[in-house]
Parts: sequence; structure tokens; C-alpha cells
Amino acid sequence: MDILKKVQDYREDQERLKWEGTLADYLELLKERPYLAQSAHSRVYNMIKHKGVEEVNGRKVYKFFGDQLFGLEEALEKLVEEYFHPAAKRLDVRKRILLLMGPVSGGKSTLVTILKRGLEKFSLTDEGAVYAIKGCPMHEDPLHLIPHHLRTEFEAAYGIKIEGNLSPLNTMRLEKEYEGRIEDVMVERVFFSEDKRTGIGTFSPSDPKSQDIADLTGSIDFSTIAEYGSESDPRAYRFDGELNKANRGIMEFQEMLKCDEKFLWHLLSLTQEGNFKAGRFALISADELIVAHTNESEYRSFIANKKNEALHSRMIVMPVPYNLKVSEEERIYNKMINESDIKDVHIAPHTLRVAAMFTILTRLKESDQANLSVLKKMYLYDGQNVEGFSDADVQEMKKEFHDEGMSGIDPRYVINRISSTIIKKEMTSINALDVLRSLKDGLENHPSISKEDKERYMNFISVARKEYDDLAKKEVQKAFVYSYEESAKTLMDNYLDNVEAFCNKAKIHDPLTGDEMQPDEKLMRSIEEQIGISENAKKAFREEILIRISAYARKGKKFDYQSHERLREAIQKKLFADLKDVVKITTSTKTPDEQQLKKINEVVVTLVDEYGYNSTSANELLRYVGSLLNR
Repeated sequence: MDILKKVQDYREDQERLKWEGTLADYLELLKERPYLAQSAHSRVYNMIKHKGVEEVNGRKVYKFFGDQLFGLEEALEKLVEEYFHPAAKRLDVRKRILLLMGPVSGGKSTLVTILKRGLEKFSLTDEGAVYAIKGCPMHEDPLHLIPHHLRTEFEAAYGIKIEGNLSPLNTMRLEKEYEGRIEDVMVERVFFSEDKRTGIGTFSPSDPKSQDIADLTGSIDFSTIAEYGSESDPRAYRFDGELNKANRGIMEFQEMLKCDEKFLWHLLSLTQEGNFKAGRFALISADELIVAHTNESEYRSFIANKKNEALHSRMIVMPVPYNLKVSEEERIYNKMINESDIKDVHIAPHTLRVAAMFTILTRLKESDQANLSVLKKMYLYDGQNVEGFSDADVQEMKKEFHDEGMSGIDPRYVINRISSTIIKKEMTSINALDVLRSLKDGLENHPSISKEDKERYMNFISVARKEYDDLAKKEVQKAFVYSYEESAKTLMDNYLDNVEAFCNKAKIHDPLTGDEMQPDEKLMRSIEEQIGISENAKKAFREEILIRISAYARKGKKFDYQSHERLREAIQKKLFADLKDVVKITTSTKTPDEQQLKKINEVVVTLVDEYGYNSTSANELLRYVGSLLNR
């Protein structure tokens, strides 16, 4: 890849997108594309919608957030449908500060960053193009030039509602540079950029003694006072505060409730009236989406203070809880690992899943339902089937607690423990046991976790360990069965012959002697019992298998080893049960014989080629499962 060529191509693309003309030219553009005059809130909503929306399990999933945020579909749907969408329609909700409230490392900052980066890219598209008065430090909307007494007629002609007043600087420029001729005022296309402070502002609290309100609203340029003669001359003022620069786009308040009160009062007028006070000027109009984030404890302290009632009433609080799905938590870890320097370390299959299980368990609340453990909740949240529960039960379960997912272990802690394990031991391969061990060590030395929570979390490590034991045994079981695939197929064919004879009340022929025999009940039950088919349910199960075979035959398809998931599982378990002694012997013998060594190597090759292990982690898995079977 020629990086310099790519840079040159990008620069040329940027040049092609540039546009400059008079207000008269801009009005011609608006006749063709009235959406160019959209508000900041509308632009953000259209940016999200532009990437596409799909329906998954009755819930809207926005592709805009797709590869960045995981497991927050419900929170994101609520955010878009209850804030961005009505705000884009100019409903009253746009006059509120959007406050994202949630636990540390829950995705609040990531969400805001996604919105900011998205706006930068969207302003490069036709649908998200932004036009401003040329030379204006606040990249002001050119339609502010339209006199108030003509705006009703303008709306009737163009279908565009104009809000806001011309800024003090552009009011002066209109008189001095253009002699009041608004049609001659120059307009240019601008591109949002946080780095260049165009349309995206960020304010972060610091020491109240040293932080100046000018950081938000701009300041007097004392070097020009002598030239312009007055502090009230807009040419002697720097319109370079974050509120100025975020005009037409998005303004982020990091850890908003840590800010000194004097910085927050400016937001009262900005949110409700769309303007703010700066210097010795009239109120300055600004069209920007204000988004802030904080944690729950700071939010509770904030609303407990009666002095904050006015500001609190101008907030829309959107909870951003931790993800509660194991599979999505795995994706979070994979993303964080791929962004780090440990991405080249081999991580054995199921390692991140087991870590995710532990993490999700710490975030769940104990249900009042006697038959619903946190482990069952974990599987239900992840979309897995749990006997005795339906989809309706899952929806009811989600309503039991309004704040589930607002506490627990955060993803960074897990990644820090994984990194610590790798770096301390200089490991090139890690497995689930290494990570669980590291998580346990970290909890013992964690200063900010209460004694009660520490005990709960230690118990969840034990629960995750038991789940891993089952996963490990199944993995080795599958690998052994894969290595003995012909045996599995033979066993299945034998079972099906007996089932067919049983259902048809017929006899089967001995392949060696040719004698007629009764169906082998012992063989059929030994397979069916592997998946919990009771004596009373065996007839229905066998008939179901026969119906499936007939259905395949009608379609001209062959019923094989992969055709019935539960039967395949039963065959695998039966074969593994028969092979269990082989596993025990081959994994526990210090000096295996040639035949045993051959079997081990076949399974190791299967684990490496088919299941994503390397030779180290495959051998570790076999030794561990061998020890489990020998207990």
C-alpha cells in the first residue's frame, strides 16, 4: 500500500468537496436540497439512520453503532427513539441536555466518540453537508441573514424554518463589508473536525481556580482593543470557546457533574432558548447538541442538591448500563485485545467466554423467583434456551429490576488481568484457567470492592470454573468423536435400524448370521439416556426421528449424522462415554504406549485443525480433562 498516494487521493477528494458562493447561490442549492438546512439534532439523527436500521427480535438495531458498541441494543434504541428522533422533529426534547449515566467502562465515552467521529464523516457526504457564513469563527448558519420579518414568507416558499439571530460579528460584517446586501454575503461548505475545532467541542473539568469561563464562551482579545477602541466591538473578541466552536454540531461535557456550577449555568439559556451570553454582547445564538456523561453516584449527589433543580429539569437522563450478554462481552474483549499489543498471544477457545461468564454474573441481580438462579439468567439474557422458560419469561425478567447492569466488574478490569498474566509469566498462550486464576488474584488485592461483593465474586469464579469444566469435557468429547467419526456414523446407523424396527413393530436381521432379532432396546436406551429422554418419552422421540427421516426422503435428501441435533449430541455422548476410559488412560499415563500416543496425537490434530487451539493449549486441555475424568 502506497500511503502517500492514499493521502494525496484523500486530499484531492477534500478539494473536490469544497464549495463557495454567495447567499443567493446557497438559496438556489436549498431549492434543490432543502435538507441542507437541517438542525444539529436532525443532522445527528439522519447520520444514525443513514447507516441503516434492521429489526432483530422485535428490536431496532442501528448499524451506525454496529462494530463499536456491543450488548447495548436496548439502551441505544431508547436513546435514538426517545431523544434523537423527537429532537430531530423540533419537539421540546431538543431543549434538553442529553446526560448519559452509567458505570465506569460501560461505553458512555465510546458512544460520544462514535457520534463525534460519525459527524466528521457525515459532513463529507451530500446528506450531511454543512454550509456556513464564510470567515465566521462560529461557522454560523447563513439563513440567520434572512431578516425576521421575512422568515414566515421564507418558510412558506422553501419549507424551512429559521431559528436564531445573526451573531454580533456577522451583524457588523454585514454592514461594514457588504453594506447590508445579504445576497452578496459569502457562504462556504465546512467540514466538521474535532481537531480543527469545527462543529465539535469538548469540555473537560479541571481545577475551578484555574479554569476560566472563557474556555466555554470565548474572551476579549486585548491586543486589538487599541485598534477597535472598545471591548464591546465584536472584532476585539475571540469567539473561540467550546460553545462557539461546537455551533452547528455537537458539544461534549466530559464528567459534566464535576464541573464548577458557573460553567453549567450557561447551559440553561443555551438549551432552552438556543443562545448563550458572552462578553458585552447580546445573546449569541447557537445550534448544538449538548451531550454529557457521568456515573450514577455523582448523578445521585447532583439531584439531591436543591440548587441544581433548574439544571436537572433541563436534562434527559439516558442510562447506559453494562452489557448483560456473554456473547457480546466476548466481542468487547476481542475488540480490546485487537487494539492492544497482546493480540499476537494465542488465546485458547472458550477463554474469553469463561471470563465473560464471570463478568456478566457479577452484573446480574438475584431474582425473587425461586427457580431462577443468576446462572440461568445469564443464559437467558444471552438468548439461549433454558428448560422451563419462554421468551415471555425473559421479557418479564428484564422488568424485574430497572437498574440491572449498573454495577459489577467492568471490561477493563478483565483485560488488565489478562494482560497482567501474559506479561508477568511471559506466556505466548493462555487458557481459561490462567484467566480465572488471574481474576481471582486481582479480586483478593482489589481495594475498592467491599467484603460482601468480594465473597460474591469469588463464588462466581467457582461457578465460571464449573461451566468451563463442562465446556472442556464437551470440547474433548467432540474432538475424540471427530477422530472416531466412522464409529459415530456406524453407531447412528445401528440406532436408526433399531428405531425403524421398533416403530414398525418389526424385527431386524443380524448382519452376520442373518437371524431375525427383536430391536435392541438396551442399545437404544443407552443412547437416548445421554440426552435425558425418559422411559415414558422414548416412543415419542423415536417416532419423531422416523418422521424426520420420511420428511428427508420426500425431499430427496439423505438423513445423516448432522440431520438431527439432539440425536447427534446423544451419539457423541454415548461414543465419548465408551471412549472415556481411553481418554483417562491416554491423558494420565506418563509413558503412553505407541497406540495411546497415536490416539492422543489424532485428537490434538483435531483440536488444532478444527477447533482453533494451538499444540500447547490442546495438550493442556487434554491433560485437564483427563484429570477431571480421573477424579
